[in-house]
Amino acid sequence: MARSAIINVMVQTAMKAGRSLVRDFGEVQNLQVSLKGPGDYVSQADRKAEEIIYSELSRARPGYSFLMEESGTVEGDDPQHRWIVDPLDGTTNFLHGIPVFSISIALERQGQLVAGVIYNPAMDELYTAERGGGAFLNDRRLRVAARTKLSDAVIGTGIPHLGRGHHGEALLDLRNVMGETAGIRRLGSAALDLAYVAAGRMDGFWEDALSPWDMAAGIVLVREAGGFVTDRDGGNKIFETGKVVAGNEAMHRALLKTLARPAR
Repeated sequence: MARSAIINVMVQTAMKAGRSLVRDFGEVQNLQVSLKGPGDYVSQADRKAEEIIYSELSRARPGYSFLMEESGTVEGDDPQHRWIVDPLDGTTNFLHGIPVFSISIALERQGQLVAGVIYNPAMDELYTAERGGGAFLNDRRLRVAARTKLSDAVIGTGIPHLGRGHHGEALLDLRNVMGETAGIRRLGSAALDLAYVAAGRMDGFWEDALSPWDMAAGIVLVREAGGFVTDRDGGNKIFETGKVVAGNEAMHRALLKTLARPAR
């Protein structure tokens, strides 16, 4: 598959950071870990991967701005372009030796998401997408699943943990969706959840209290695989609200209906 220059830059960067993560994953028990917040850990591996990504992307595209999980915002000379980076999505999985984690890199141009790369180095699965160019897993074209009934569907989600999110509302959502579907999955990496929707492995996904770097690349993937991604109101305020719902057209519509909360 012929990739564009920008996707090549993103892929090479993600794979270089991935090699670093895989080395640290093999020695996960020896990592020094600092507590960043309740239930939210950040490791040396996380910071090192972000440094690699920042260095590689800065060299390839000087002047582009950054929004990164660990380092926050870095303003560049080019206000039209911004990298949105999560160097290790699924840190808790990583620290527990669970090989479900990813590097997520998205490119935003003039406020629009135009490219995304998600890489799970432990499984060597590389997801790529560019606006108007389709979505791919290791060069295989992706399409969202064709199921139209929630009763046949496997749906992904995230579950708030200690100190994060509104547990009562999350449990209500979980109860409502559980009663309508064939199964619920909680991978522990929102980026991979969205990639799995793009790949047709899961029929839909929803989660609240996410950050842009958790979702940006996955949003591009799902849309380029023929899916729909919105906030919980069916609008485009995904980054502003931190809430996302994804699936094919029918599944997306059904999830929005099932997750709708009465007006207060």
